[in-house]
Amino acid sequence: MASRPPTISIVTPSFNQGKFLEETIRSVLEQGYDDLEYVVMDGGSTDNSVEIIGRYADRLTHWRSGKDDGLYAAIAEGFSFTSGDIMAWINSDDKYTPWAFSVVAEIFSTFPEIEWLTTAFPLHWDRRGRAVSCAYAGGFNHRAFLAGANVPNGRWHVGPFIQQESTFWRRSLWERCGATMDNRSIAGDFELWTRFFSHTPLHSVTVPLGGFRVHGDQISVQRQKEYLAACEEILHRSGGRRPGILRRVLRKSLHQAIGGRPMHRLPERLGRLLTGAGLLYPVPMCHWQDGQWRRLNDYIV
Repeated sequence: MASRPPTISIVTPSFNQGKFLEETIRSVLEQGYDDLEYVVMDGGSTDNSVEIIGRYADRLTHWRSGKDDGLYAAIAEGFSFTSGDIMAWINSDDKYTPWAFSVVAEIFSTFPEIEWLTTAFPLHWDRRGRAVSCAYAGGFNHRAFLAGANVPNGRWHVGPFIQQESTFWRRSLWERCGATMDNRSIAGDFELWTRFFSHTPLHSVTVPLGGFRVHGDQISVQRQKEYLAACEEILHRSGGRRPGILRRVLRKSLHQAIGGRPMHRLPERLGRLLTGAGLLYPVPMCHWQDGQWRRLNDYIV
């Protein structure tokens, strides 16, 4: 007998994003996924957000509108109303791809050892909700993460941010990491990834799962320098350090030559050699092949 699909718990924090909120809500509810818990935490919006939420109230696990203690406190509180096996949050101006939940559920069910998952193909939506970019971003590695590879600050060759809109994790990992978020930091998502990484590798899947809407009004855009500085402070606090200048130069040259594309077909001996030299990092990936999800080892520069 087939095992029961995992319940997926999603939280949407929102404040005065009525022009985008309905698209976000529909991207969750129209997944066609039966085992879903969905919570919307509105921070006391004065636009039409509450009216929009009300249209979908009978399909929500919980919602409220009122003053809160900030974005990450609202997300953590929202999760307290859920009990699902798989967790994620989507901000009220972003949205999921239509197949996201079925793919995520299948992978977590197929591979019990995977505890958190993101995409190798992050999407970006424009203000009108159109997908306007989607490029291979590679996978993620804990050592590279601690070396600043996912903090785009221009000081050395880097990879992308871990796209929060496409990241899902098991409740067991959330609970082992304290079942809370750092509401004191503007980079509470990055701080959570740091805790997750200290327990288990991050796997990537080779399909888009969600996307970040580019419209210029986000905190992460308006306060980007502050956000990046907070990420660096979190890394230092966690023992992270940027590589020395020689390794940075070598890795930048290697990236210009072969980076930005899948490298799982790299000869095994060469992969081990470059990994041992600190020029490549191994990353675990999930790839659709022969009608099923398979795990493979890729590399990033």
